[in-house]
Amino acid sequence: MNFKEIIIFEDNHLLVIEKPAGYASLPNEDSIDILTEAKAYIKERDEKKGNVFLQPVHRLDKQVSGILVLAKTSKALSRLNEQIRNKDWEKVYIAELTQPLPKKSGELKHFLCKRKYFADVYTSEKPFSKIAILHYEHLKGNFYKVNLKTGRYHQIRAQMGFVKCPIVGDQKYKAPKQKSKALHLHHAHLTLKHPVTNDILQLDSNPMFM
Repeated sequence: MNFKEIIIFEDNHLLVIEKPAGYASLPNEDSIDILTEAKAYIKERDEKKGNVFLQPVHRLDKQVSGILVLAKTSKALSRLNEQIRNKDWEKVYIAELTQPLPKKSGELKHFLCKRKYFADVYTSEKPFSKIAILHYEHLKGNFYKVNLKTGRYHQIRAQMGFVKCPIVGDQKYKAPKQKSKALHLHHAHLTLKHPVTNDILQLDSNPMFM
């Protein structure tokens, strides 16, 4: 991977990249991760002798591609985390489903319970569940634009699987098996406020599977 080619935006406070599918957001024992790759790239490029401060402000599943924001300072990290808590970010995904949803556009509202590597979906509130809301809009074929109103674990994947329209390649949530292990879910658009300048940043990325 040529790391320079996946950079969408960078300044002294932020590094925004287009995370390829197959990379975890954070270090783990099972696979390569994008944070380690990013730190190594900056350390070599900038000839830094000490440690590189870099932290993902949010995460994408290993199989999911698209926009990932990393903070280059603790101040930026703190302010961006506050934006997320205040629901100031607008996040839009593009998903290819195995079959079309009943309506061209609409809302899915469920309650999700996270367990290890999986999210259970319910139509009514359960103990320890959290509300999950998304809006969707048909683009073409089986492609949909998905606007997240809440940010739950595996939310888009779990909700689409629950309504029997799983994402292509998502066997965990009942998609048919296929030769490719690629998951056709991409974080395509993000609007946020710059943590220092307060400028509105509109970041875009196009999925390779569309």
